[in-house]
Amino acid sequence: MRNGSSKSKTRGIQRWSWPRLSLRVVVVTGVAAGALLSLRHSSIAVPQVTKEGSQVLLSAKKVRFETDVLPVFKANCVQCHGPETRTKGLDLTTVASVMKGGESGPVVVPGKADESLLYRVIHNGTMPKGGKALSPEQLAIIREWIEVGEPSAVTFEGTVEPIFKSSCVKCHGSRAPLKSMDLSTYAGVIKGSESGPVVVPGNPEASLLYKKVQAEEMPMGGPPLAKEQVAAIRAWIEAGALAASGSMTANLQPLTADDILPIMFLRCTACHGPAREDGGLNLSSREAMLKGGKSGPALVAGKPDQSLIVQKLRSGEMPPKKGLDEVSLRPITPPEIDKLVSWIAQGAPEARNPDVEQTGLDPLVSEKDRQFWAFQLPRWPAVPSVKHPELVRNPIDAFVLGKLEAKSLSFSPEASRLTMIRRAYYDLTGLPPTPNEVQAFLADKDPKAYENLIERLLASPRYGEQWGRHWLDLAGYADSEGGKLDSDNVRPYAWQYRDYVIRALNADKPYDRFLLEQIAGDELEDYEHAPAITQEMMDNLIATGFLRMGPDSTYDPASNSIDDRLDVIADEMDILGSGVMGMTLKCARCHSHKYDPIPLRDYYRLVAVFKGAFDYYNWLMPQIVSFDGKPLPASKARLLPYVRPGATPIRLMVEQQEREAHNAVLDREIKLLKDALDAKTEPIKKKILDRRLAQLPETLRDDLRKVLDTPPEQRNEVQKYLADKFVNLLKVTPAELKQADNDYRQATEQTERQIKLLEVQKEPDPKIRALWDRGDPTPTYILLRGDPANPGPRVEPGVPSVLTDGKTPFVVRPPWPGARSTGRRLAFAKWLIRPEHPLTARVMVNRIWARHFGVGIVKTLGNFGHTGAPPTNPELLDWLATEFIQRGWSIKAMQRLIMTSTTYRQSSTVTPELEKIDPDNFLLSRMPMRRMTAEELYDSLLLVSGRLDETRSGPSGPVEARDDGLVTPIDTEKGWRRSLYVAQRRSKMPTLFDSFDLPAMSPNCLQREVSTVATQALHLMNNALVDRLAGAFAERVWKESGQDAQKEIERAYWIALSRPPTEEEKKVSLESFRRLVTETTKSPVKTDAAAGGSPSQGGSVQMVSSHPSIPESERREAAPKALRDFCHALVNFAAFIYID
Repeated sequence: MRNGSSKSKTRGIQRWSWPRLSLRVVVVTGVAAGALLSLRHSSIAVPQVTKEGSQVLLSAKKVRFETDVLPVFKANCVQCHGPETRTKGLDLTTVASVMKGGESGPVVVPGKADESLLYRVIHNGTMPKGGKALSPEQLAIIREWIEVGEPSAVTFEGTVEPIFKSSCVKCHGSRAPLKSMDLSTYAGVIKGSESGPVVVPGNPEASLLYKKVQAEEMPMGGPPLAKEQVAAIRAWIEAGALAASGSMTANLQPLTADDILPIMFLRCTACHGPAREDGGLNLSSREAMLKGGKSGPALVAGKPDQSLIVQKLRSGEMPPKKGLDEVSLRPITPPEIDKLVSWIAQGAPEARNPDVEQTGLDPLVSEKDRQFWAFQLPRWPAVPSVKHPELVRNPIDAFVLGKLEAKSLSFSPEASRLTMIRRAYYDLTGLPPTPNEVQAFLADKDPKAYENLIERLLASPRYGEQWGRHWLDLAGYADSEGGKLDSDNVRPYAWQYRDYVIRALNADKPYDRFLLEQIAGDELEDYEHAPAITQEMMDNLIATGFLRMGPDSTYDPASNSIDDRLDVIADEMDILGSGVMGMTLKCARCHSHKYDPIPLRDYYRLVAVFKGAFDYYNWLMPQIVSFDGKPLPASKARLLPYVRPGATPIRLMVEQQEREAHNAVLDREIKLLKDALDAKTEPIKKKILDRRLAQLPETLRDDLRKVLDTPPEQRNEVQKYLADKFVNLLKVTPAELKQADNDYRQATEQTERQIKLLEVQKEPDPKIRALWDRGDPTPTYILLRGDPANPGPRVEPGVPSVLTDGKTPFVVRPPWPGARSTGRRLAFAKWLIRPEHPLTARVMVNRIWARHFGVGIVKTLGNFGHTGAPPTNPELLDWLATEFIQRGWSIKAMQRLIMTSTTYRQSSTVTPELEKIDPDNFLLSRMPMRRMTAEELYDSLLLVSGRLDETRSGPSGPVEARDDGLVTPIDTEKGWRRSLYVAQRRSKMPTLFDSFDLPAMSPNCLQREVSTVATQALHLMNNALVDRLAGAFAERVWKESGQDAQKEIERAYWIALSRPPTEEEKKVSLESFRRLVTETTKSPVKTDAAAGGSPSQGGSVQMVSSHPSIPESERREAAPKALRDFCHALVNFAAFIYID
């Protein structure tokens, strides 16, 4: 048998095989050598002649890697070439790793020992380096293994390729492979899928491909593979998953810069990138690496050993372990170094062309995918004819009534005026009408009285507050960062975005413009070079805070890794996708969407759209924080300076100087206070340390005293060791100082109070929590399984293919000539607000509808995909969407249309017939009753009590976390601000808000949950704040009623329920009131009869009403408390909490 020339047949396919011959070693010397030469080509024995003249006789025993070759490598080689060390990237412990080779490529050429680098270096004595040369017997074993091969080896072409072609390539072929997995070629199998590698050579159990076929999960929709086929795949993987050439690297694409740059971005460019070039070195591109830094080129193409970057990485000098935490990086891994070395050895090839949006056939999204209803352009449907057109006020009614009549139903009767005014007020302003407003409406005889009411409410400044709250839910608004840290840092400038939303909605800013500003406001005008900043420019920048509302704790190095940054981006993508597009984009972050046609590729195309602003390789922290006591430079935070519109540059400079001068005075005062406290601190600290040191041996005590007396930067190595060894002993905490000396504790607390008062007097530099494009984003790679350490192909910006016609490309242009900004988000925003977009208008009108009727036409507000609910009235949805666009994207116009319809003006009465035919009210056979939201309840309590502070806009009001765990808003001189203006920290949500289902944004809220739990009733009955407000409510009633029991009851009803009590309610309420007075006299409250009092104080008042059974003197003391209790009970009524 000639070396390497043997062929064998497997299933009819010719392939090179590792023959079943092995070797047995016989050493022959002297004259006997010549006698054996004649056996050179026999099947009995194969002699090899060594340099010393000895011969090695090879017999017919089978050669096996595990039993014959591996012991040789373990004895001589794996100390340097094992799985842990992998010198030169070479691991000699498995067949697969040997065949894979090292940094210089394959080290074995099957069948050709003399051409195999592995054999050559051990035969000529170059290896083992610094060790004993292999014996002739060991050399012969390795040679025979290379020449003859491993027994029973299997290859891709001969064993598994036929299986894949017959059972798998219909879905996983070279044309449009599902999940990007091509099983038609060896290169495709080894490359894997969008989820990463599917084969782990030598380990079937860890190979996704084997697990899928073994569990009969694949082929999907076809018969499972035969047991013999599954066994063949397993054997192939166990043997190293080799191709016919015997090498894993055969037929694979060569490495390019696209394989290396993600490693550089992940491990190196935080210090050696475009934003920071330590040593003048930038590793963010192949060209920059070739250019190098102060020490010369980082790489020498084709010569990894001479490349400075390889030398630094191998030596462990880079990246420096000490600085990794500061820049939130993890060390580079040996496989990553191997890949870098291989790339350089191959000549450092340039990057491949990126995946870009094509105008031809999309292999991942079909025309059939685009036929799903939500991905089709909304069509303006014909308004249906109905049997009772007299009930139709506008086309909405025709669409709804048509569905009702098909079920032999009709609209419910129209609700009363009292019901309608309360419903309208709460829907549009979130507050109840005042008694005077109700009575004026009841007295209005104009046929258009109700329509006029709607116009007044739409024009109210409270409208923007109510509907702003709805949008802020969608945006995930919060006054703290949230994220992965318990600190939950406050967001000091988030309120500016809240105020922008309120202003925009009050002004009825067209929805398309509203979206445009929030997605790409920074790219609408060249604000950096504008001669003057206008209010519109500032609003445009503030609006981009929409993309900054998700949880973000990357202000701390502990949660600022690339993974953490990707989580922030994923949350913003989720907010945008679910809130604006009605798509669950987040499901395509790690793999293609399982249900909707959103490939992994399209998710990362969208990531690329936002890369100019959210560059996870070149990140800006969300706010200015301190690290190791040093404040983060403002340039490193994602904040822009606020510029007062209309201010001239000179005026702005003067204001800045005045602010700095003012703050400098305060800083000097603070420094004096701190210096004075430090002077008191040192003697006490010395006493504490003296007591501790006195317990140590004298020699050690003296050494530690010297450590304390030596500044840290001047300590020698011994002193540094002692400081680290005894760090806890030498450290005195502020708590220990306070405990040691009572006078010091009091002085410290007083100083802290003084410093706090001075700090609040400082005038901060106003900032904007904005998002802006910084230009020159790093490349975007598909991250397989969402893992930044497992990058796939490079992609360019694009939009979900299923939402396009497959013909029109996504074009990005600079927003203005010479712009630094990429224009990517502006292009995306303009694409999103096109009238032809299938989702934008639909999603918004569905959301408006849901806010009025409790549930959307599509019930799943953030999911219009295959797993979402289908529309209950698709024609109505499309009519509303097209009407919305035709009416200039006006939100108020749509509300005007909805609220003046017969559908909206129905009563909420449920009849047995409706309960039977339309139990879930999908047909809108009646108006659904709803419970107040947490904010509406809180704000209503403030309004009815007369304690609502009407102050609008500005920083959010603080909350107080009490010792009992309750969190309550802090009142002002005017009362309490509306809930929208109360700070909403994710970790400190006001307890009343939390009890009544105000969500903690994570990342946003599309549909409020409505729960009914005991704590809600307990909170309304027992909470101290509610009790205070009930007292203020009672005091208001007392002042406005003429101090007559019956009038008090009537007035309380008008204020709380926006209607008078019924005769039955009057009777019951009066009796209850008298009973409360009676019960109160049995346990009288402490009052000051001489000074008088009010219900809110629990004091006594003069009452005109008479209670004959109670003596006058006792009634005077009991009545205020009874009125207070009655008012408290009234705000617990279902009629108060629910909106009919």
